[in-house]
Amino acid sequence: MNRKRLFALLAYLALLGFFGVVLVFVPRVDLGGAVLLGLALAAYDLWTQLRPRRR
Repeated sequence: MNRKRLFALLAYLALLGFFGVVLVFVPRVDLGGAVLLGLALAAYDLWTQLRPRRR
């Protein structure tokens, strides 16, 4: 795994950790939905940017 992918995954894990803490201390349904939507969009962006390119 190259450095770009490693740092991207590390950043996504940090984002997951941050939003996990937010959801534990502020347990609201609407906030949970917004966080899950944001995490899903970030995961999709991570997937599209880091997947192997077809030639």
